[in-house]
Amino acid sequence: QVQLVESGGGLVQAGGSLRLSCAAPGNIFSAAAGGWFRQAPGKQRELVAAITQGGSTMYADSVKGRFTISRNDAKTTLYLQMNSLKPEDTAVYYCAAGWMTVPSPDPQRYSYWGQGTQVTVSS
Repeated sequence: QVQLVESGGGLVQAGGSLRLSCAAPGNIFSAAAGGWFRQAPGKQRELVAAITQGGSTMYADSVKGRFTISRNDAKTTLYLQMNSLKPEDTAVYYCAAGWMTVPSPDPQRYSYWGQGTQVTVSS
């Protein structure tokens, strides 16, 4: 069982920044794609950003130019740098890993999930 562990969430004012981290066993992100999803109350889980093992990325239109997904050199940790945060970015953020060569926004394509970390942006 692959267990992903997110950290870095919290409360921030609009315009601020946060960096989320996702620790994974071994160097899973050298073989699997990694993704960040978010789910706000009453809404469906949506893709924020994804990166394949080859480095191809995908971003939600709402976060392009503000968020950046990356991995560490050892491919053991996935990051999401979030800048210029807005109140509408408030959600629980989940890390996920899955076996694909093209980034996918479909949560069903991801086999492993973290427990989620709360991000709250105040206006």
